[in-house]
Amino acid sequence: MSQFLIADDHPLFREALKGALLARIPDLKVFEASDFDSTLTVLAQQEELDLLLLDLHMPGNGDLYGLIRIREDYPSLPIAVVSGSEDLSVVSKVMGYGAMGFIPKASSSDAIASAIGLILDGENWLPENLKDKVATITGEDKELAQQVASLTPQQYKVLQYLHEGLLNKQIAYELNISEATVKAHITAIFRKLGVYNRTQAVLIASKLQLEPIEPAK
Repeated sequence: MSQFLIADDHPLFREALKGALLARIPDLKVFEASDFDSTLTVLAQQEELDLLLLDLHMPGNGDLYGLIRIREDYPSLPIAVVSGSEDLSVVSKVMGYGAMGFIPKASSSDAIASAIGLILDGENWLPENLKDKVATITGEDKELAQQVASLTPQQYKVLQYLHEGLLNKQIAYELNISEATVKAHITAIFRKLGVYNRTQAVLIASKLQLEPIEPAK
């Protein structure tokens, strides 16, 4: 029996994708998650997953952070990003940071099933119109991924709030933690990212943002 995890915050899309896959793949069991935290929970509980179908923009994912974090924690798990965007820079980053496939949400059910089949056979998959256009990420990007992978999800949340310009007391309020804990997180973030101030940390956070943002689905 194959076991997939669909991680997407839109229940109608999850249901449609689940139905399409169940109709085409025999003996398939599908798990679902609606945000980054619930995705991590399922990954921790289900050790025999064969594939993760990941939406980049679901809550808590932090664009590229979710992919980088999961790739670090589960290096042998095939990941296919399923996205509403076909922006070449986004596709290049996704593939460079460890996804085995980039599947547009506009793809037909048959195309999605075919892509998944190839990924499960150990091959990378991209739409025909993007195969020869994807750029290789730089050594600097790879180093960035290693640094970001060392951040805990809570630390990354703090980094996102720094990127948004929030003060320590505002971050403490948003995360329901003390200002002392926020300061401890910031100290750890600076150390792990090899930076010395907020400005440098914010510049790194900016590199993890994906543009253009997907349109509402």
